Amino acid sequence: MSESDSSSTNNTFNISGGSITNLTGSGAIYYNEAVQAAKADSSPVVNHTSATKTILFLAANPKGTTRLRLDEEIREIDAGLERTKRREQFVLQQKWAVRARDVQRALLDFNPQIIHFSGHGGGEEGLVLEDETGTPKLVDTEALAALFELFSDRLECIILNACYSKVQACAIARHVPYVIGMSQGIGDTSAIEFAVGFYDALGAGKSVEFAYKSGCVNIRMAGVAEHLTPVLQPKLIK
Repeated sequence: MSESDSSSTNNTFNISGGSITNLTGSGAIYYNEAVQAAKADSSPVVNHTSATKTILFLAANPKGTTRLRLDEEIREIDAGLERTKRREQFVLQQKWAVRARDVQRALLDFNPQIIHFSGHGGGEEGLVLEDETGTPKLVDTEALAALFELFSDRLECIILNACYSKVQACAIARHVPYVIGMSQGIGDTSAIEFAVGFYDALGAGKSVEFAYKSGCVNIRMAGVAEHLTPVLQPKLIK
């Protein structure tokens, strides 16, 4: 075949549902090679991230409330996950100065398996978020429970790292497998130590129950007498 013939030829071979084009300058093609190319062209894409878990860190420290070391807490969580062998299995997302509507939007945007709220709690009155001006706004316990019920098909664990949040943990546990709340006030040091122990263990492939115990032990190892404050509330049977 001459050079001019080669440049004007454009052959297409349909084999096993696939196609191979632009086989110019050649009078033959090997069948096995064509079949392999067709298979490669039509093979499904494998999703290697199906086991990835998203952790959504929600923080609120409104004007007029006690300053919390929330930046240190998220830094320690991130550092703990980075140290583990299973780092690629976790995605850490953050939302700061959250308002009630921000929580719902973040759930829709990130579709997390794990939620970590860090801030202030108001006991029976609810959790302390922010309003449009950055001042405290209490969100009712039952409203929170109803929100998390909407996403209960995906949520696996919620950590409420806020004072007196056991009330909310008990209500949310009607819909989510594991919820951790605080039975009383908890200091910054204990809150951070619990988070470090919890995510170090979770990142190492341990269960939520083990991670919870690891967080409590971490508080004790730090010499703080608040290791009984975090309470793990498994899902309640309706």
